[in-house]
Amino acid sequence: MSDNTETDDTPESEREVTDAPADDVAAEVPEEGTDAGDGGAEGDDGSLSDLGSDVEVDVEGDATVGEDETGLLGGLDIDATDEIEVPDRLVDQVIGQDHARDVIKKAAKQRRHVMMIGSPGTGKSMLAKAMSQLLPKEELQDVLVYHNPDDGNEPKVRTVPAGKGEQIVEAHKEEARKRNQMRTFLMWIIIAIVIGYALILVQQILLGILAAGVIYLAFRYGSRGNDAMIPNLLVNRANQQTAPFEDATGAHAGALLGDVRHDPFQSGGMETPSHDRVEPGAIHKANKGVLYIDEINTLDIRSQQKLMTAIQEGEFSITGQSERSSGAMVQTEPVPCDFIMIASGNLDAMENMHPALRSRIKGYGYEVYMDDTIEDTPEMRRKYVRFIAQEIERDGRLPHFTQEAAEELILEARRRAGRKEHLTLKFRELGGLVRVAGDIARADDREFTTREDVLEAKNRSRSIEQQLADDYIERRKDYELTVNEGDVIGRVNGLAVMGEDSGIVLPVMAEVAPSQGPGQVIATGQLQEMAEEAVQNVSAIIKKFSDEDISEKDVHIQFVQAGEGGVDGDSASITVATAVISALENVPVEQNIAMTGSLSVRGDVLPVGGVTHKIEAAAKAGLDTVIIPEANTQDVMIEEEYEEMIEIIPVSHISEVLDVALAGEPEKDSLVDRLKSITGKALDHEVGRQGGSPSPQ
Repeated sequence: MSDNTETDDTPESEREVTDAPADDVAAEVPEEGTDAGDGGAEGDDGSLSDLGSDVEVDVEGDATVGEDETGLLGGLDIDATDEIEVPDRLVDQVIGQDHARDVIKKAAKQRRHVMMIGSPGTGKSMLAKAMSQLLPKEELQDVLVYHNPDDGNEPKVRTVPAGKGEQIVEAHKEEARKRNQMRTFLMWIIIAIVIGYALILVQQILLGILAAGVIYLAFRYGSRGNDAMIPNLLVNRANQQTAPFEDATGAHAGALLGDVRHDPFQSGGMETPSHDRVEPGAIHKANKGVLYIDEINTLDIRSQQKLMTAIQEGEFSITGQSERSSGAMVQTEPVPCDFIMIASGNLDAMENMHPALRSRIKGYGYEVYMDDTIEDTPEMRRKYVRFIAQEIERDGRLPHFTQEAAEELILEARRRAGRKEHLTLKFRELGGLVRVAGDIARADDREFTTREDVLEAKNRSRSIEQQLADDYIERRKDYELTVNEGDVIGRVNGLAVMGEDSGIVLPVMAEVAPSQGPGQVIATGQLQEMAEEAVQNVSAIIKKFSDEDISEKDVHIQFVQAGEGGVDGDSASITVATAVISALENVPVEQNIAMTGSLSVRGDVLPVGGVTHKIEAAAKAGLDTVIIPEANTQDVMIEEEYEEMIEIIPVSHISEVLDVALAGEPEKDSLVDRLKSITGKALDHEVGRQGGSPSPQ
């Protein structure tokens, strides 16, 4: 990199500019283990005066922190969220991701790269922006590109302290303007002499005008050389208050690595100087700052390779990215790109990420997994109240939440966590709920957002999957496809999840028929790989618990109206097993019952995900009983309106499922007795005695 390169026409004002070293750090990075911010430090006794990092209450208002922490607001005594003080720095606004926040602080202090992997909306981009506020701003540099008189296709590069670049360009422009004025004055004198000579001595006015035109064009063409000496201010940090933050998510090669514009007038003396056509990339704009790339795996492999080179060298030449463009002939000297890279994505991001690029980040930085949920504690509930205040302040147009509205949002955070005594950390979705509720209150011109507004917002902000699920339920009612009463052989109401937050009733039907050859289990309904394996596990249960010889029979299993996405996961395992055993034993199944649960090859019912949404879907469909795995009882957080509509029965073994779901006492009792003799399990034991179920799949 030619930091000290100067052209022949460097003005005197520029020669006084030197690359002074950076001064003291502007944004002091807190020591490891401490929480810098806008006030409080954590007390040794964990007292209520510490509200995280940090939830501060406006001391001028009536808000206080009470001794009772059991409330939904964690002890905060407020009338509305406008009494909550919002920290100035982003790093102090981050909630729940304590490990990731500590890593960001260390990485900023030590200038390390970071890769954050986790679900969307958990704060990855916010942490990346927070790092840019922690980096020193005195080290910022302007980057200038100069014409190279020796080779116009290899422009020269120079870096100067931030703010000096504009002075240099203005100095060049002023000198060029003075030279142009002198040339213009000289041109008009010569033209006047030529025209006067043609009129007075030669008396050929046409010849004089023609000669004057030639002189004019010659001077105008020659003046372009002065303009070519003006450098191109590639990166300008004159008004930058913090270290730069560049979001290069989804950027194409030119936007990421820099480009040289195509010049259609590249011949005949009309061309634009090559250094004027150079465009910086995000890696150059992020010099001395942060380069953030979300969904890093979507970046094409060649861009990832070049990005790795830029990380390693700390500088990267700019050339035209289109091979057929005249810009491809131009390649600058190396341009500084000493940035800290923060890459992020979902779990699948690591699969398509260039292994050498990941190794570079891992070897010279940190890898962080973002949490989806966090333990529901009084301190966290207070932070969630601050989150509401932060979103409202950031939007700038929404009315603040009342105490009841804030409590309702925390209840929703519990539901969306999907785990008992936990809160969701998917703040982007919660922030959307805050904005929708605020919009409703603002439309009615109210001073504060109320609990009713939050409830209305929950209905309006339903996901596409939830809207589709509700539509399916209504359509099935219209066509009487949902059976919620009586009993039917080989038919069971299963439960499934669409997306992440939408439950749906998924009937499963089974039929046993004589086989033309060796017996087999045939399943239809667009089964995905995981669901197919679950069906195979169920076949082992069937062979063990059934008295029938199925070696010469085909067992047909149909997932009714599974939809275009098909069935994935193994949460329908107990549904399939119940349907098949019902068909084999010719024992009907109660149709007012729905069920969900995974199944081991030994008959244990294992926990599944989305149990809350599945229960609510069953209630919407008019069913009155739901069978769920015992291990999932702690995850049930259904809305109040559904609590009286449906009975929840936890089970730990397939025998308990059959005892509840099968109809016809004589037939069921006979099957129960046979199960007792095979498994040694008594069906009349207290439900919930068996524990130690593995985590949901």
